[in-house]
Amino acid sequence: MSNTPKKGFFLTRWFKRTFLGHDQEVRDIMKEEQVQTPFRTMARAFFSKRTVRIGLTGFILIFLFVLIGPNYWVLDLSEQDSTLINLPPSSDFMAVPQEMNGNIVDIAAGRTYGIGVATDGKIHAWGYTRITDKVDIANIPKEVQEADIVQLAAGEDHAVALSSDGQIYVWGNTRLQQAKFSSDMTKAMKAAAKGEKSENWDIIQLEASNQFSAALSSDGTLYLWGNTNMADIKIRSQYQGNVAKVALTSNEYICLLKDGTVAYAGYKDKGSPFAAIPAGLEGKTVVDVAATSGSMAALTSDGEVYVWGSSTSGEKKVPAFSQKVTAIYGGRAHYDALLEDETVVSWGNNKYHQTDVPAGLSGIQKIYTGNFQNYAVDAGGQLHTWGLSGFLLGTDNLGRDLLTRIVNGGRVTMTVGAISVIIATLLGVVLGGLAGYFGGKADLLIMRIAEIVGGLPFIPFAMILSAVIGTRLDPTQRMYLIMVVLGVLSWVPTCRLVRAQILAQREMEYVTAAKAMGIREGQIVFKHILPNVISLLLVSMTLDFATCMLTESTLSYLGFGIPLPTPTWGNLLTGANNSVVIQQYWWQWVFPATIFGICTICINMIGDGLRDAVDPKSQER
Repeated sequence: MSNTPKKGFFLTRWFKRTFLGHDQEVRDIMKEEQVQTPFRTMARAFFSKRTVRIGLTGFILIFLFVLIGPNYWVLDLSEQDSTLINLPPSSDFMAVPQEMNGNIVDIAAGRTYGIGVATDGKIHAWGYTRITDKVDIANIPKEVQEADIVQLAAGEDHAVALSSDGQIYVWGNTRLQQAKFSSDMTKAMKAAAKGEKSENWDIIQLEASNQFSAALSSDGTLYLWGNTNMADIKIRSQYQGNVAKVALTSNEYICLLKDGTVAYAGYKDKGSPFAAIPAGLEGKTVVDVAATSGSMAALTSDGEVYVWGSSTSGEKKVPAFSQKVTAIYGGRAHYDALLEDETVVSWGNNKYHQTDVPAGLSGIQKIYTGNFQNYAVDAGGQLHTWGLSGFLLGTDNLGRDLLTRIVNGGRVTMTVGAISVIIATLLGVVLGGLAGYFGGKADLLIMRIAEIVGGLPFIPFAMILSAVIGTRLDPTQRMYLIMVVLGVLSWVPTCRLVRAQILAQREMEYVTAAKAMGIREGQIVFKHILPNVISLLLVSMTLDFATCMLTESTLSYLGFGIPLPTPTWGNLLTGANNSVVIQQYWWQWVFPATIFGICTICINMIGDGLRDAVDPKSQER
């Protein structure tokens, strides 16, 4: 019987080997003999190490974070807010205690905190309540907790409460006369404490702002007290007794009078931007007023809203309302409008989502608006919130979100490091290739130049260049300068590596064969020899990438790199050389240092893995 394989067997085997890969027999032989391509061998050796996999995963995550993150955390170089400086990591600015939900008597929202009184008479405080190291709004005085509080007001650095027996309490920062009442107020409160009723001490409105407060009686008497150096807290006599409502800005106020007109009752008069009442209000009856830190708004009886003052955040861009407006409320740079159908419309600054009214919000009866937070109570007594809930990584000394600056600073640092490595690699490959292949005078000249550049004290020389040239450049041009300086001063190690490899490769048979075929020497160097040393270049570039990032950050840390306000991981650490920052504002240097350290370690782990993978002697066969 013949053992000759049939023709169909050869066709089947050819089809499997051509379109489906090697058959099982061939695969077994390849596995046994470990027949693999050099790239496959290097890749297997590279990914076989756990440290490499960890480093690669960490770097990819950080890279995607700084690459995609700026689309969500948009950087504004002009951003600063004195009310948000040096805030620690938090997310509880609107964390109203659960026991208040459905049992709200009054709520007042400050810049980063809120206070409220429940139906059981207990006063609650939430959010970041610390004003200074020793002053905390959450430390509510005992007499306030024991009083029957009916109204609350929250200022920038103090809180005010009104009890049912007509007593006003102030706590928080009171060093600037925030708790210094006028003689009329003190007399009226003493009379109220004795049970003596006074026509001008039936308080119907309580307000607090930046270091001053206001109380309005039902007979139209307005009381103002606080830091007179900070705010215009005097009222002209012709308006006293005729005030129906008051609205406070950061340092001034405006009054809604009982006759339905609006008046600036302070003493600045024409020197104030709020004194220029809009002409459109003439002949109309105003039913409500509100104010932000730099603008004022008036609501007329026909539902129209007028805004005037120093508007810089879109407060004057009043939207078109689908229903008649029944009430308006002001935050730091935004307004809320309660419509006739009990829905809410917000406009103005939306940096912290303070105008992003929750979808489907309806049945709203009352709104409490703070600097960046909004609280709305519906017909069932349930509380709804929107706005700034906190900063995940805190803020810096100018009130800027640290997370936003870390994300955008990482992109700048990585970009500088990558471009610097590309410049250094191009210079090193070209000069090293020419020196290694041609030798002789070319090698002598290039190596002497390399020794001169390599002998320069790197950091001091880069600082000198940055200081001399950088003062004439804007931040963007200075960033390009740093890239060029780092690249021009970092090519020497790459040059020496390429030269050494080419010195060894140029004696190989394939180079001799290429010369014999008449191939030009430039092509031999860069098309035949260089690809054989590219694996070592990848290792060198990876490690140099981390080095350039560290060098840029060192220069920025020392004040000679990319200047503020453009963020980099280096200049974000500048504050770490201040003992106050290190001890009290730890988040300003811990988070930048952590992500930078992790990124650098991950890159070095990848570089070490590549170095071991391309070294045949490190692989046990």
